Amino acid sequence: MASETILITGASSGLGLAFVQHYASLPSRPNIIGIDNQSFPIQIDNQQGTNIQFHQIDITSTSKIQDLASTLSSIPINLVLHCAGIRGLVPHIVAHEKDSNRVVAAAETLEAMDYPTMMKTLEINTWGTFNVIRSFLSNLQLAAVTQSSSKPKVIILSSRMGSISANTAGGGYAYRASKAALNAVVKSFVIDIPDVQFLMLHPGRVETGLVEWKEEGAIGVEESVGDCMRVLTSMTEEGWESGRLVDRFGATIPW
Repeated sequence: MASETILITGASSGLGLAFVQHYASLPSRPNIIGIDNQSFPIQIDNQQGTNIQFHQIDITSTSKIQDLASTLSSIPINLVLHCAGIRGLVPHIVAHEKDSNRVVAAAETLEAMDYPTMMKTLEINTWGTFNVIRSFLSNLQLAAVTQSSSKPKVIILSSRMGSISANTAGGGYAYRASKAALNAVVKSFVIDIPDVQFLMLHPGRVETGLVEWKEEGAIGVEESVGDCMRVLTSMTEEGWESGRLVDRFGATIPW
């Protein structure tokens, strides 16, 4: 049987890189397609061998993502792990906080938020996700046809901050908006693409580089990936319905 193929976005750092390392270390290693707008760590590429194919591409570029999908059109993709995203913080506030109190919330308040930050966050977190999934849809559907034992899966790293009902703190304008919009996009994916299983997964507050300093209570990427992998196992073994929004322990997060 041919090895499965996994597509991982945000593959050069943080959770994306941690997922690459996890799958590349398995005894039966899948083929890994990594995408990121930053270069892939050379030492990881050399260490893990030839089952990793990396492409340095901006996920918001329609033409570049579609061109890549065209070159890979004959490859069934069994799993997409979409880890790419940004935190939506106003840059000059981040610079100030980095040298003072290091309060993340200060860079996403009502007073601080600006148009460029809001639009960039929506472009990457919402449009970028749509662009990747739509472009590689044929690869996912090819896997659905050729490997009928289970549906191909799309795991999108989402956030509890995208839950409207769970918002009791305010603030977080760009990030909350982008993730709430993403929830709506994925809900439509679930309806329009029934032969692919979708899951929105909140990986916890993780030290990934989305914020320039470690947030209080943040966990390491290895711990988060371990929890996320257990969720993926439960998703398969328990036959979850497509489109759930859950945390890293598998508990449902309300919309």
